Amino acid sequence: MKKASPSVRYGQDSGFTLLEVLVAMVLLVILSGALYGTFFSLTRGRDAATAGMEARREVRTTLDMLRRELSSAWYVGNHKPPLHFVVEDRDSFGKPASTLDFTTLFPPRSDSIPSSDQVAVRYRVVEKGKENGKENRLELTREVKDIYLTAKATPYPQMEELEGFLVECYDRGKWVKSWDTAINTGLPTAVRVTIRLREGDNTVEFATIATPRVIR
Repeated sequence: MKKASPSVRYGQDSGFTLLEVLVAMVLLVILSGALYGTFFSLTRGRDAATAGMEARREVRTTLDMLRRELSSAWYVGNHKPPLHFVVEDRDSFGKPASTLDFTTLFPPRSDSIPSSDQVAVRYRVVEKGKENGKENRLELTREVKDIYLTAKATPYPQMEELEGFLVECYDRGKWVKSWDTAINTGLPTAVRVTIRLREGDNTVEFATIATPRVIR
């Protein structure tokens, strides 16, 4: 007697169809894209916020230093070596780029290098080339030199990515953008320094006013 062969039966849930796999892959790609987009947006926002806080910290430090130096500005006619206070009204790329050059009283160095308490300080805006897709970049440099020493002062970057550096002097009831003790024969009553920065699509200003207190 011939034995019957067992029948082979296939269940309805034995696997996925090609269409189901393709739909799942499409959904996975969409979900991954949304997650990665959110992640990168948060990262860019965090980096922008960090850069903004760093820029504000730099501008606060710079303005505080300027206020202290200008408050101790020192000028006497016929002094040897000569003293000075000079503000030049300039612009760069259509932005204010004042030059500030003056003598001030400064704590002597604590090391063994000979020094006095009288220094010449110079702030100057320099133009920088294109970098990271940004053009017309401005950088604020600072240099300090003891007026009794012959060593040449080396400028170093004080602030980068400026939108403007404006120095104004108060004289007889008005603010002027230029000053020279060779002409004015004295210090201004007050000095206002304004630093402009770029934050997003806006330009913001930070300012300080200093009053020279060393009278002679």
